[in-house]
Amino acid sequence: MADHASVEDLKRASRRLRGTLLESLADPVTGALREGDQTLLKYHGSYQQDDRDLREERRRQKLEPAWQFMIRTRTPGGVLTPAQWLGLDGVASRFAERGLRITTRQAIQFHGVIKRELKPTLQAINAALIDTIAACGDVNRNVTVGVNPDETPLHAAVWAQAAALSEHLLPRTRAYHEIWLDGEKLADSGEEAEPLYGDTYLPRKFKTGFALPPYNDIDVFAQDLGFVAIAERGELRGYDVVAGGGMGATHGDAATYPRLARMLGFIAPEHTIAVAEAVLTVQRDWGDRVQRKRARLKYTIETHGLDAFRAEVERRAGVRFAPPAPFRFIHNGDRFGWAPGADGRLHLTLRILSGRVGNDAGARVQSGLRAIAALLDAQADGAQLRLTPNQNLTIANVPARLRDAVDALVAEHGLDRDGGTPLRQAALACVALPTCGLAMAEAERYLPRAIARIDALLDRHGLRESPLHLRISGCPNGCSRPYLGEIALVGKAPGRYNLMLGADHRGQRLNALHLENADEDAILAALDSLFARYARERAPGERFGDFVVRAGVAAARETVEVPFT
Repeated sequence: MADHASVEDLKRASRRLRGTLLESLADPVTGALREGDQTLLKYHGSYQQDDRDLREERRRQKLEPAWQFMIRTRTPGGVLTPAQWLGLDGVASRFAERGLRITTRQAIQFHGVIKRELKPTLQAINAALIDTIAACGDVNRNVTVGVNPDETPLHAAVWAQAAALSEHLLPRTRAYHEIWLDGEKLADSGEEAEPLYGDTYLPRKFKTGFALPPYNDIDVFAQDLGFVAIAERGELRGYDVVAGGGMGATHGDAATYPRLARMLGFIAPEHTIAVAEAVLTVQRDWGDRVQRKRARLKYTIETHGLDAFRAEVERRAGVRFAPPAPFRFIHNGDRFGWAPGADGRLHLTLRILSGRVGNDAGARVQSGLRAIAALLDAQADGAQLRLTPNQNLTIANVPARLRDAVDALVAEHGLDRDGGTPLRQAALACVALPTCGLAMAEAERYLPRAIARIDALLDRHGLRESPLHLRISGCPNGCSRPYLGEIALVGKAPGRYNLMLGADHRGQRLNALHLENADEDAILAALDSLFARYARERAPGERFGDFVVRAGVAAARETVEVPFT
């Protein structure tokens, strides 16, 4: 990774994120972009990667790495129309490897796109009325919104505010449209304005999310900026605002760590954009631009103090925070199967293991979802496909008359295969190998084996039906939000992980290190012993994460106390 000073200089000299991307794309000699353009490409929604499974063999053959690109959509709240889903499915079928992938930020990722097809792929995504602007980079990224099928009108109101905020916090540069969509080029006068971001954008990435209690599926306390919707008789009354969460850390660097967001206070809905803009610009101006590993908002608040940060946000927004309103979270997972909506329509949440939408011998997930989207596109105005923050998919706003037809397609394509045990339903994993350059160990490809081995231990102790959150990350950066897992494996080296224990099931307590740099046998032996104790000693209804803290197995780490109803 480039040092922070060079990244800041690169952004400043990039001509509003243009760099030499056009020249890099036109270079036929290599499948890669120039080094600086690889950084700038992130702001356009893409990362350059290589297939690490092939890296050593290609090196022996004196070939450059198998360069490829990951592309990520900007889809606020993960809401897609059936027509948009069909468009993205077509993009995956034509340009990408391994289908589509639902991310923990309610976006779609495409993997394995080669350089000469990068521009056609982005144009095809835009043809589906979706873009990738600011899906990566030192900007506000895809805004997450809780998927709450029981609260259709409330969800619609919150999603509309989130979508408006996503638009408001976009970079204003026309570089994306010029480079990828053949838009008219602006005169190179240096006067193109970035009123929110300035010459060097933010010090680091910035993540925003909206939660709808009693469900914390977005893990709102993991966000840089979080809005907790407060409803009264089904109507949106306002938001409790939290700030300073973040999952990223670096192994062996005590100055970096995961952190939960802290409460700023309550605001009325009409102040949402002003407060979000104020938080973002305080981070822009106060954030660390020297130490990139310490540049997230959580460290800015630590450096300046929560009271000073809150006061500056109030000053810039022209809004005073009221005392937080009471709310309660009951869990941070998804609910599967059919649920009725407030308007008489139905919502079906399907388990998509690791968010991977493809076809294999056991289930034809991509084909099945294509068929469902086509059915809804033709016969159900207002139907949606909602990507959940737990890598699943909700088929939303289905007319009751189409339920049997949807069920038939689910059964025909094996879309109900990934339900299974509570452990399997709640498990998360990042992509990791072979494409992520930061991965130290497997995650997505290891998840099925990990589930099977841990489920076998749960069976041994009569715990198979006990709800349990497992999260696996290939590195400590935390894309799968591992530090909020009751059990988490954080990659340390090939086949070795840090075993983390003791988060709660509401997303309000961080877990703690239990074993460092452990292999599978050591991890399973530790869990076997702990499951035996849990089966014998747990209190009625006590979750595993709560038990290991109460029993003194895991240290009680940072916990957010919310103003409970």
